[in-house]
Amino acid sequence: MTDFVEGVPDSPRASIAAYLHPQVAALLFLGFSAGVPLLLIFATLSLWLREAGVERAAVTYFSWAALGYSFKFVWAPLVDKLPLPILTKRLGQRRGWMLVAQIAVMAAIALMAFTDPAAPDGLALMAVGAVALGFSSATQDIVIDAYRIEAADASMQALLSSAYVAGYRCGMLVAGAVALYLAAGFGSTAESYSHEAWKLTYLCMAAAMLVGVATTLVVREPVRRQVSSYFHGAADYARFLALFALVVSAFVVAFVGLGGLVDAAANWLSDAGLPGELPAFICQTVRLAGALAIGVLLALACVATGVVRMEMVQDTYIAPVTDFFSRYGRAAIAVLLLVGFYRVSDIVLGVIANVFYYDVGYSKETIATATKVFGLWMTILGGFLGGWLAIKFGVMRVLMLGAILAAATNLLFVALAMSPGDLPLLYGVIAADNLTAGLASAAFIAYLSSLTSISFTAVQYAIFSSLMTLFPKLLGGYTGGIVEAFDYPVFFVGTAVIGIPVLFLVAWVMRNAPPGGEGGSRKSP
Repeated sequence: MTDFVEGVPDSPRASIAAYLHPQVAALLFLGFSAGVPLLLIFATLSLWLREAGVERAAVTYFSWAALGYSFKFVWAPLVDKLPLPILTKRLGQRRGWMLVAQIAVMAAIALMAFTDPAAPDGLALMAVGAVALGFSSATQDIVIDAYRIEAADASMQALLSSAYVAGYRCGMLVAGAVALYLAAGFGSTAESYSHEAWKLTYLCMAAAMLVGVATTLVVREPVRRQVSSYFHGAADYARFLALFALVVSAFVVAFVGLGGLVDAAANWLSDAGLPGELPAFICQTVRLAGALAIGVLLALACVATGVVRMEMVQDTYIAPVTDFFSRYGRAAIAVLLLVGFYRVSDIVLGVIANVFYYDVGYSKETIATATKVFGLWMTILGGFLGGWLAIKFGVMRVLMLGAILAAATNLLFVALAMSPGDLPLLYGVIAADNLTAGLASAAFIAYLSSLTSISFTAVQYAIFSSLMTLFPKLLGGYTGGIVEAFDYPVFFVGTAVIGIPVLFLVAWVMRNAPPGGEGGSRKSP
């Protein structure tokens, strides 16, 4: 491990020096690379689809294309353990995978660029590109998260997290505000849709990923610990990779095959009286769980028949989980619930935020300036404030503050919904919302980092960050239908209400589950 700072900065000069360190700058640029793809699946793509005439409910379903972020723990062990031909030897395990993921992100963005959602079958091809972008971007996140955690001691994770959040938001600025400016400048408007304009815009976004590629080629590979002893032969790697491909294929086939049955069940529940989107939400959740169960059973069958050695499965998937539960004991479930629900208010509202601004009459240029440019600086300010507060007062106290503010600021959107076109109010709401998001994100990333053991960095962090987004994104896919049924004010109140249980989770975890487990610090077994 490369410890670039000894201890915690205890003076303004030391704090400034720490923020200016090259390793922090590296996390700033890698955060930028991680931030670019997200809005190209969410907000920016939503506006593109809306401008192309796609229905609002269908637009929000596209948020499911990012479910790769929520299941990245499945292939995180491969990224953690599997060496890449030539690249691993030349660049190292982390940098080699980072480069491959970044190139894959650029290819997926380019595929989306050349797809017109208004053309026949264009929406289906766009979904393929969006899923590919979600998968490759999630893979990049796995590697960057592992690199960040391995680059410094646990005491400095809040500092690195704030730099990462700042870079991430800069990437979102480019994929959000700059993309909207480019689409408008190239000639696409609400009144006159132009695929050519959006194609050029997304190609520019693919080019922006070169920032991450350059950083990957320049940074140093971190020193790793506890490399698996079970992965040593080409046949072992090949069989393990084949098992992964087989399980994923089984999951996809099962998920698609259950579609007709799930639709029939949803219709039956609707006829039975369940309101709105609830039947579809319940049935799609069962569908997802069923497909996952089929994939897991197939994996167990392959292990039982000797296709893959049990020691490899134990080392790759089971050991990281048992390590976490052994460190946290009875508090483990509460910690996982906190991880899974902490950002639910923020993510669910964010899925439809740009559509909301568009629906209440703001232009793309106004949305870009207010929510992306101005909002970016508020988020960066919140990120550095959250990092500093976490170092000064502790991560858990800042988590509690972030949870309170997240629920409260969502209520501000009710006033915005009832005052369409009010520009000062828009900026006030954006300032409060983004400042809170930056503060909470920096503290939460530092908290997730503190939960990992250094022997299982990539896998455990991937599990935590996947769990963090799984339920919110599943729920987010139905936000369009919920708004159609209840309108925006009721929806925003609902997003605040679902954040209230998080306050009790944070309070319980503060008393019973210190970061790092029973010992109170991240450790290597």
